[in-house]
Amino acid sequence: MRIHNFNAGPAVLPEEVLLEVQKNLLDYKGAGLSVMEMSHRSAEYDKIITEARAALLRIMGLGDDYEAVFLQGGASTQFLMIPMNFCPEDKVANYIDTGTWATKAWKEAKKIGKKFEVIASSADRDYTYIPKTWKLTENPAYLHITTNNTIRGSEWKIDPDVPAGVPLIADMSSNFLSRPLDFAKYDLIYGGAQKNIGPAGATFVVIKKSLLEKQNSGIPTMLDYKTHIDKDSMFNTPPAFSIYVIGEVLKWIEKNGGLEAREKYNRQKAKILYDVFDNSNFYNGTVVPEDRSWMNVPFRLPSEDLEKKFISEAKAKGMIGLKGHRSVGGCRASIYNSLPMKSVEYLAQFMHEFEEANK
Repeated sequence: MRIHNFNAGPAVLPEEVLLEVQKNLLDYKGAGLSVMEMSHRSAEYDKIITEARAALLRIMGLGDDYEAVFLQGGASTQFLMIPMNFCPEDKVANYIDTGTWATKAWKEAKKIGKKFEVIASSADRDYTYIPKTWKLTENPAYLHITTNNTIRGSEWKIDPDVPAGVPLIADMSSNFLSRPLDFAKYDLIYGGAQKNIGPAGATFVVIKKSLLEKQNSGIPTMLDYKTHIDKDSMFNTPPAFSIYVIGEVLKWIEKNGGLEAREKYNRQKAKILYDVFDNSNFYNGTVVPEDRSWMNVPFRLPSEDLEKKFISEAKAKGMIGLKGHRSVGGCRASIYNSLPMKSVEYLAQFMHEFEEANK
């Protein structure tokens, strides 16, 4: 029996996708070998990766003015690549700091000597909200945001507005394809696949072609976006199996109503848990209500001892991944796209029972 998986990443995948992958694991659709053994230069694999890239843009509602590529190195490598490619010496990279991963992003710009400015931050209240006001610097290279805070549990609910000509760049690792967005407002979107669209090992990058016209020169080959775009994500051997599974997850999203259906489902799941907080003096949600994430739900109990007991008893009942990130403690439920409603309902029922037994 499968357990209830609340891990923050690598995270739960759709059971339907796992069964499809299992069916084709030894012999991919009559090819006589697994995708894990297949040449990335073969016709079979070319079809897999081409269809995955096309599905990504189709689901996002983007046209041929965008490119979709799959890379390696996680979102963390993108923290470096973005300022290296798109922040020239005479401009300033602008960042909004909403915690951990947003912080890491601007620190990479600092490490490679790029001019940068944190133009807004929620550090003053321990990253429990999304800043609502900011002012771009003079001569901005771009504005970078992190749309969902995996660790702290805050989420942008409205796409930020930027002046014409200023690229908008977003790390969407942990809420990508969880609901419809005006993706065309963004010039570059990236993230690790291992939370919402696939297994670990692949990084997605969706980039507007016009942004490439602003690219710096002299970028090292593997850190140059054009290298990977020109070779259709296959300049070097890609994370072939991860991309294959991503393609299957994208098919699952389309088959099951697209982003509109994902939004409805994810909103319902989040409401179940937040209703527990809002009707309890035992559980304390850590994010202001208007900025609560639909994907990562952190919470505290009256004591650390009770939190340890909660996590232990939940595991005994078939629920894993409820321990908060080591940097902040507490508890956290990650309820990504693929997590079934029944898992959230099961957790909520356990939370009620645990409160009654321990208050």
